[in-house]
Amino acid sequence: MKHIKLQTINLKTHQELNEKWLQDVIADDPSIVGLGDVILKDKERIQPRAGRLDLLMQDSDGNGRYEIEIQLGSTDESHIIRTIEYWDIERRRYPQFDHTAVIIAEDITSRFLNVISLFNGFIPLMAFQVTAIKTEDGVGLQFTKVLDTVTLGMTDEDEEVSEITDRDYWLKRATPKTVAMVDDICNLAKEFISDVDLNYTKHYIGFKVKNRANNFSLSRPQKGGVKLSIRLPKSEETNEKISSAELDILNYFRGMYQIRLTEKELKDNRLIISELMKEAYELKN
Repeated sequence: MKHIKLQTINLKTHQELNEKWLQDVIADDPSIVGLGDVILKDKERIQPRAGRLDLLMQDSDGNGRYEIEIQLGSTDESHIIRTIEYWDIERRRYPQFDHTAVIIAEDITSRFLNVISLFNGFIPLMAFQVTAIKTEDGVGLQFTKVLDTVTLGMTDEDEEVSEITDRDYWLKRATPKTVAMVDDICNLAKEFISDVDLNYTKHYIGFKVKNRANNFSLSRPQKGGVKLSIRLPKSEETNEKISSAELDILNYFRGMYQIRLTEKELKDNRLIISELMKEAYELKN
């Protein structure tokens, strides 16, 4: 078979094909990038005091969103910062979704690949290098993923390295009232687990079942309330269940729903919190 030498095009210096053209091509067919089954949610999305987000994509199942910044030529500091800034704005505005920052550039240099790699694992970040190829019928685009998101291990899954503390530690770190709220959360767990107790560590208060750590849910008492983490797969059904109870979802992180509870919210939503923890326990066990 005859070999054909491909002719690549530098979009940054091209007289007709510009960033707007590339943006429109991706918007018309989001699948070409390689993000999976995604749909276009918005284009040139206005960010409060921060410019415009080039493209916002969303998983077809509605769970994940991708904040995409496009750059012709080589990556530079401003575009990387802008990509992370837009991701941060969107995740704060819509915490019910999983958000991923995406940068697309013609040339992702090794220098900046090293820089953005430092963020990965803490900021879900993907980088694609796009190559424009001239053909007889027009111009084709090839997207190469050069950086993928890294999922860190689940929170304190390795119990051998978790520093054990006691109740007094948390009484000093938080308040007697918020630690008592954790006691109440444990009472909810006792409704569906016969042998469950609290497990005090330096970073959270988890559960132990039959004297073994079982972190289907974690509590972090603070001065003004409790941050409750419940390990559940992200779904529209669970999102709706939490939203309908008007609970304060902080975000979804490392496989866990993060919910902030006041004393009143815990009292008013005992049934829904118990249902969510029970579902998390049954899935884990």
